[in-house]
Amino acid sequence: MADGGIEYDGSEKYEVDDDPARIDRDAVCAFLSSEVYWARWRSVSVIREQVRTAWRVVGVYAPDGSQVGFARAFSDGWAQAYLADVYVLPEHRGHGLGKRLVRTMIDEGPGAKFRWLLHTADAHGLYHQFGFAPPDNTYLERPSTLA
Repeated sequence: MADGGIEYDGSEKYEVDDDPARIDRDAVCAFLSSEVYWARWRSVSVIREQVRTAWRVVGVYAPDGSQVGFARAFSDGWAQAYLADVYVLPEHRGHGLGKRLVRTMIDEGPGAKFRWLLHTADAHGLYHQFGFAPPDNTYLERPSTLA
């Protein structure tokens, strides 16, 4: 489901696409395993498996075709999904690509009616725009001991 392109600054055209075959797994592994607080502890083989088995993946592509953003989700396929590993490369931020990426994943795909969950330590403002809010008293969590 390529979106036909998003034009920014009158010249650059980015594309958002949910085709799993188009994902640059090497780029995703390189960024997640070295650049973000939430994934540095994961090995490249774990990240590859998470991308391979994801319920849905969405990539953002620069005018030259290189991948500059990514998000994945896992889901039961019927009622709820978990949004994970959302990023846009630093040099491509500030163009609304993160918003477009999240919108494509949660509002414009097969999970548009689902209950979505996520964890974040620093992007609350982005996710609030899509209706994410602190959990109510029905939500419990057992944190990972892996990190």
